Amino acid sequence: MANTTWNIDLTHSGIHFTVRHMVISKVRGSFRKFSGTVSLDEQDPSASSVSVRIEAPSIDTGVQQRDDHLRSPDFFDVEKFPAITFQSTKVEPSPGNGLRVTGNLTIRDITREVVLEAEQLGIGKDPWGNIKAAFEAKTSIDRRDFGLKWNQALETGGVLVGEKIEISLEVQAVKAQGAEKAA
Repeated sequence: MANTTWNIDLTHSGIHFTVRHMVISKVRGSFRKFSGTVSLDEQDPSASSVSVRIEAPSIDTGVQQRDDHLRSPDFFDVEKFPAITFQSTKVEPSPGNGLRVTGNLTIRDITREVVLEAEQLGIGKDPWGNIKAAFEAKTSIDRRDFGLKWNQALETGGVLVGEKIEISLEVQAVKAQGAEKAA
């Protein structure tokens, strides 16, 4: 059995989120700066792991005023908590090319267990000879569990910002040099 290490390729990957706004619509955004590794054992997924660091100040919803508010102490408080991290604790196979990745997500120094439903999309060689692997993953969290509690009641009922955050990841990773290790 071999465990292969893959480094996340920032230029071909994305960490995206969606949240309800005013109950009736959605706001979409992403984080522009992150890094991480995937250690994958295709024969024994339970020997695999994932580690990711997201630079919280890189949040981008396409609206500067909203992004500044999200960086403030009302939300991510990026001056005090500049990183969001994920460290897997368990990887299990699921149907098809699926993987169920359980791990610890830390936002604002609050750590909660989350489960990512992931899929390995394939492995291939690019025109320059680099070996690449691609993955997709999804999860949802309640932002209040991580201290992201700011909100504003609406005159018409409901609140300005939804509590449930849908998170999706599209990851392309590059095989690290000397990446295969005997398990």
